[in-house]
Amino acid sequence: MTQRIFSLVTAVLFFLIALLHAVRLLRGWQATIAGAVVPIWISWIGLAIAAYLAYQGFRLARK
Repeated sequence: MTQRIFSLVTAVLFFLIALLHAVRLLRGWQATIAGAVVPIWISWIGLAIAAYLAYQGFRLARK
């Protein structure tokens, strides 16, 4: 697997993760992990990190 393909695959995966965080924020979905409710503000952090990593992956895939 070349670096370009790897960057593109990871960028798509991080984009999907960012999209799910955005949908959770917009729809108000509740997330529960091991019986504990995950606060909505965690998705803001997850969205920012995943979107940044997706951006960097797409940027690297273009080189």
